[in-house]
Amino acid sequence: MSLSHYRLGVANKVPYSIDGVILTTGKVFFVDSNASAKGDQAGGGQGEDPERPFATLDFAIGQCAANRGDYIVLMPGHAETIISATTILWDVAGVSIIGLGVGASRPTFTFTTANTARIPVSANNINVRNCVFIGNFLSIATCFLLTTAADFVVDNCEFRDTSAILGFLSIITTTVAVNSDGLVFTNNKVRSDATTTPGPTIVIANTIRRVNVSSNFIVHTVASNNIAALIEHGALVVNELFCAYNYIHSVNTDTATGAILVKTTAVTGSGLIMHNRIKALDVAAAIIVTAAAVQYGMFDNLYTGETTLASGFVLPAIATDA
Repeated sequence: MSLSHYRLGVANKVPYSIDGVILTTGKVFFVDSNASAKGDQAGGGQGEDPERPFATLDFAIGQCAANRGDYIVLMPGHAETIISATTILWDVAGVSIIGLGVGASRPTFTFTTANTARIPVSANNINVRNCVFIGNFLSIATCFLLTTAADFVVDNCEFRDTSAILGFLSIITTTVAVNSDGLVFTNNKVRSDATTTPGPTIVIANTIRRVNVSSNFIVHTVASNNIAALIEHGALVVNELFCAYNYIHSVNTDTATGAILVKTTAVTGSGLIMHNRIKALDVAAAIIVTAAAVQYGMFDNLYTGETTLASGFVLPAIATDA
């Protein structure tokens, strides 16, 4: 199998192909903070040649065209520091940001300097895969803030706190009265060590539809009772929610008013919450979805609050045909 950046060579500008099958008609830009020939300069092949990559993701995004199908490839070992809400602007629609490498060699973004350090996403159809995001400041409000950002995809990424006081409160936060339909958060790992009011992984602040939150592993090492570990959407209506195959480990001892998986006061909407597995420490009145949330169909969700080797039980309880 042949893999090339340009099927007919750089001069002919025919993008990525495998065995002659073109994967995108857009451009492919490379970013590598460690390359000896790196720089932020457009033209002359800069950025389009993996041996002459751009130095920063923000500059690469600026070279993309909306919905052309452009790819940005982050090379193994690439690292950047996010110091504010304007360090990197994800503001060009239809861009795919792909990290190369495994384990410690994955591209890494470290958030420092301010609790408002974040990545604002203000364009549709952006997706990011295989990157590591590290919170390294006190109570960083969110990793991604979505404004007008429909069909935003985060897949196979990892989110970590640096310590008990340095880290993220949430990972994705949407914005009131804008379109962030089609949100996808899949195959990610989140480790929250925050002692200062850690929040849910995803905070939804607008009416939204087509939300897919599945196959994630969430670990909260510090109790934040009655705060959902995965999703909170207040009184906002969520339609077409697919929340499945998530694995939650939390040390919360009280879920009576906050649930552990999804917290909401909405009573309309639609979706399925199924096949989730949850370990927490509420052994008295555990709930995984706020009791008023009757709009969701729930199937085969297992919970355990025991410290023994007992297997999880179905929660909510299995219904009867009454």
